[in-house]
Amino acid sequence: MPTLDAHSLHAFVAEIFTAAGCSKEEGGRIAASLVAANLAGHDSHGVVRVPRYVAWLREGLVRADAAPVVERETAISAVVDGCFGFGQIAAPFAVRLGVEKAHASGLSAVALKNAGHIGRVGEWAEMAAEQGMISIHFVNVKGSLLVAPFGGVDRRLSTAPFCLGVPIAGEGPIILDFATSLVAEGKVLVASHGGPAVPPDSLILPDGRFTGDPSALYGDLAQPERNPEGGEGAIRAFGLHKGSGLAVLCELLAGALTGNGTAGPREGGRRRISNGMLSFYLRPDAIDRPDAFAARAQRFLALCRSSRPDRPGGEVLMPGDPERRIRAERERDGIPLPLAVWEPLLATAGSVGLPPGRTPTPR
Repeated sequence: MPTLDAHSLHAFVAEIFTAAGCSKEEGGRIAASLVAANLAGHDSHGVVRVPRYVAWLREGLVRADAAPVVERETAISAVVDGCFGFGQIAAPFAVRLGVEKAHASGLSAVALKNAGHIGRVGEWAEMAAEQGMISIHFVNVKGSLLVAPFGGVDRRLSTAPFCLGVPIAGEGPIILDFATSLVAEGKVLVASHGGPAVPPDSLILPDGRFTGDPSALYGDLAQPERNPEGGEGAIRAFGLHKGSGLAVLCELLAGALTGNGTAGPREGGRRRISNGMLSFYLRPDAIDRPDAFAARAQRFLALCRSSRPDRPGGEVLMPGDPERRIRAERERDGIPLPLAVWEPLLATAGSVGLPPGRTPTPR
């Protein structure tokens, strides 16, 4: 399995996007976001996405260098149109706007619509936390039907991520970030390329049987490109009715309310998807003194971590702890890429005209 240092991988991926038609600045920003997901251990949102992103760019389903537009705003709210540009450009634009308004007013709400895939939502909560902001994010995917609602077998929902970030002085931020499906589609994608298997009850077949076989989602895995609409099965919602109910709320708030549109059949048969995100930002001192909040939070987190592990050698971790640990490991040891991810990455580089000499050498 090839292992690459983050700097080399970032430079390589940035060159791919620049050669594919993005500006140098945009290519670097997309690459930074994807590699950051790999560093955090979220390989499902990392460079495995490059071939799909480049294919979307070629087909006109996402636009290079499309600047987000503020459609309307007040002192505490805004609606941002991503104009079908890359989500790694539109999402941080919306976050910066929300943080700016919350700094001024204590609380803000920003709706983002028509954005390309925004990647790991936890990145945007981390961005807000770095500025001292609590943030809550509801996300949906228009034009995506991947998940069966609780009690059903047919696809009716997107993976509808939910994320919440809380900065705490003296601690790393608490970042809770998850798809409302039992697994993210990206994890099924990674599994289909030979990566870690998904749980055997992650997917549901038309007859109601559970499976962990990625072909239930993609169909024939011998095809070089994974088509999430190719299989007859669906991803299951997590937590029975709880995950399914939260997914419905993500669709209503991030899809219906923002104007992005909800999960459903793709318009005119086109393969375009778009992310919608409704985010709320809160300046903690609008509620209480930051030092008092931090002291109470630290005591509580210490209490949670002091619980006896449920297995020998185990420990209790808080949201955000695993990502910080694996990030430190991968910054030191490099990012492992299965051949089934590395080889399509090389093929994509060749398809946009990068010479073999531009390929980084694995460790």
